[in-house]
Amino acid sequence: MSSSDPKPGPKPGPWPPAPESSPMPPSTWAKRTGFRPKFSGETTASHSGQLSLPASARATPSETHPDLEAGQPPLRPPPVSAGEQDKAKNDKPQPQPPSAAAPVKRRRDSDGGRSNGPDGGGANGSVRRQNRIEETVEVLPQSMADDDLVARNLHMKYGLRDTPGLVPIGFYGLQHYLSMLGSLILVPLVIVPAMGGSHEDIANVVSTVLFVCGITTLLHTSFGSRLPLIQGPSFVFLAPALAIINSPEFQGLNGTNNFKHIMRELQGAIIIGSAFQAVLGYSGLMSLILRLINPVVVAPTIAAVGLSFYSYGFPLVGKCLEIGVVQILLVVIFALYLRKISILSHRIFLIYAVPLSLAITWAAAFLLTEAGAYTYKGCDPNVPVSNVVSNHCRKYMTRMKYCRVDTSHALRSAPWFRFPYPLQWGVPIFTWKMSLVMCVVSIIASVDSVGSYHASSLLVASMPPTPGVVSRAIGLEGVTSLLAGLWGTGTGSTTLTENVHTIAVTKMGSRRVVELGACVLVILSLVGKVGGFIASIPQVMVASLLCFMWAMFTALGLSNLRYSEAGSSRNIIIVGLSLFFSLSVPAYFQQYGVSPNSNLSVPSYYQPYIVASHGPFNSQYKGVNYVMNTLLSMNMVIAFIMAVVLDNTVPGSRQERGVYVWSDSETVTREPALAKDYELPFRVGRFFRWVKWVGI
Repeated sequence: MSSSDPKPGPKPGPWPPAPESSPMPPSTWAKRTGFRPKFSGETTASHSGQLSLPASARATPSETHPDLEAGQPPLRPPPVSAGEQDKAKNDKPQPQPPSAAAPVKRRRDSDGGRSNGPDGGGANGSVRRQNRIEETVEVLPQSMADDDLVARNLHMKYGLRDTPGLVPIGFYGLQHYLSMLGSLILVPLVIVPAMGGSHEDIANVVSTVLFVCGITTLLHTSFGSRLPLIQGPSFVFLAPALAIINSPEFQGLNGTNNFKHIMRELQGAIIIGSAFQAVLGYSGLMSLILRLINPVVVAPTIAAVGLSFYSYGFPLVGKCLEIGVVQILLVVIFALYLRKISILSHRIFLIYAVPLSLAITWAAAFLLTEAGAYTYKGCDPNVPVSNVVSNHCRKYMTRMKYCRVDTSHALRSAPWFRFPYPLQWGVPIFTWKMSLVMCVVSIIASVDSVGSYHASSLLVASMPPTPGVVSRAIGLEGVTSLLAGLWGTGTGSTTLTENVHTIAVTKMGSRRVVELGACVLVILSLVGKVGGFIASIPQVMVASLLCFMWAMFTALGLSNLRYSEAGSSRNIIIVGLSLFFSLSVPAYFQQYGVSPNSNLSVPSYYQPYIVASHGPFNSQYKGVNYVMNTLLSMNMVIAFIMAVVLDNTVPGSRQERGVYVWSDSETVTREPALAKDYELPFRVGRFFRWVKWVGI
C-alpha cells in the first residue's frame, strides 16, 4: 500500500498514516491515566476532533486499543502482506528531537531547576497554539489528556513546589488574596445582620473569619491536599445557615440575645457536621464516594448553589439603585471588557476587579453623602424606623439607610487589638435536627472540594492526587470546619471554589505564596480596625458584589463539564433536569402554605429560608418535619440528588461521563514527582503508612 505526502518528511509508514505532528512525549496525561478517546456516536468530528468513519471502518474495544501516545485513531487497518509489513517496520518514522521553532515545555522543580520536554505539533500548529495563548491566557484546562498543553496555555509562573524569593512571595500572596477578597469577607456580612447582630458584632465576626481562614489554610497546605487552595466560609454553608437563623423558635428573640443564641446554635450544628465530615474522610468512606462523584454531578450541584440566591441579590441592590447598579457595572467592565489590559505584565483589572470596583463605588457614595444627596431636613438615619414618627422622614428612611456610607460606626468603635478566641459567643448548643442538616451540607461541601482538587491539580501539580490524598484532605476539612465552629464564624470552613479561577488568572501555583498570605491574614485578624473597616461596607455594595460572586460561582460549577462530553445528549439532559428541579422543587416547598396576601415578619429576600415553619411535611414528629422541609428546600441538595442518581444509573462511557481519573499506588511508585507534590511534611506520612486510604 502506498500513500503520498505533499510535505517533505519521513518515508511512508504503515496504514493508517501517522499524523503530521511529532509523537507526544510519554509523560502526557493520556499515558498516565489511561485516557481513551471513546466518544459516543452523538459527538461529531466538528465537536470532538475525532475522525468520523462509517460503521464498517470502526473497531470494537476488544479488537483494538487506541494509543494516544502514537497519535493513532481507533481504526482497524486493512490486511497487508508480510512484505509490506517488513517494509513498514524498516520505514517506520522515528521521533524527532524538538526543533528550535517548536515551543518547549519547562517545569520548575523544587530545587529551582527545569526539565524540558518536547512539544508535539508542527510549525503551523505551534503558531496557531501561540495565537490562542495570546488571545485567552486565563483559559482553564479543557482536558485531562494533555498536561503539556495546559502548562503552555497557562504560562504558570511558579509551580506547586517552587519557592520564589521573599519579595515575589509577598507580592503574589497579596495579589492572590485580594483577588478572592469577596469570597473571604462577604459571607459574614450577610449572616450577622440576619441574626440581628450590630455593626460591632459584624466587625468581630469578620476578624474571627480572617483568623480561622489563615489557620485552616496553613493546615490544609501542610497536612491536607497540599494544593495552593485557600480555605474559607464557602457559599455552600450560607443557605443552611440562613435556614437555621430563620427557624421558628428564634422569632421571639431580639437584639444581642438573638445574635448570641443563634450563633451558639450554629456553632453546635457546624461542630457535629464537621465531625461527620472528618469521619467521612479519615475512615476511607470518601474513597468509595469518589466513584459516584464525576463532573456531571459536580457541575449542577455547585451551579445550584449560586443560582439559589437570586432572591437576595438584586432585590437588595434595588434599595439604592444609583450605588448598586454602578457597582455591578464596574465589576463587569473590569472583569470582562478590560481583562486583557496589562500593567507591568499583570492583568490588574481582571485580578483586582472586586476590590477596585468596591473602592471606586465606595468613594463615589462617600462624595454623594458628604454633598448632602441623602440628607433630608429633620431626619436622622441613626434612628430606628420603628421610632420615626414623621411621615416625611419615614418615606426616606430606607434610602438614607442603604445609600449613606456613614450609618455604620463599626470602624470608630472597633478596638485596635482584638484576639479571636474559641467559644467567644458562649457554649455551643447542640440540637439533633440542625446538626443533621449540617451533616448533609458537609457532603455537598465535600463534592465542591473534590471538583476543586481535581481542577487545581491539573493547573499546578504533576498529576492528580490519589484517592487517599483526597480522603485525607476531606478529613482535614472536617477538622478545620470544627475549628470554625469552635471559634464561631457562623459557617464551616472548606475549599473556596474561586481558587481555580484565581490560580488560572494569576498564574501562581506555589503553595508558599498561599501560606505566606495565610500568615498575613492571621496578623490582620488581630487588628480590630481591619474588621471594623470591612464591617463598614454599605449593605447595597455587599449585595452588588454578591450578584457577581454568585454568578461566578455558578459559572465555575458549570465549567466542570469541560472534562466530559458537553455535547452528549445524555449529559445535557442530566444537567438540565438537575438544574431545573433544583429550582422548581425548592420553590414548591418555599411557597407551600403561604398565601399571596400573607404579611410575613421577615424581609422578602429571607422568605425562601423560613420554609421550616410552613413546609409540606407535617407529621407528628416536628424534628423530622424540620429536617425534611429544610433539606428539600435547598437547591443544592435537590441538584445533587438528581445528578448523582442519573449519572450513576444512565449508561454512558467513561469519557462521555468525564469520570475523574485519580492517580493510583502504581503511579506513585513510577512517578517520584507525584510523591513530592502530595507527601506530608516533616516525615509525618510514615505514621500513616498503615492506613492506606489517607496516604499517597
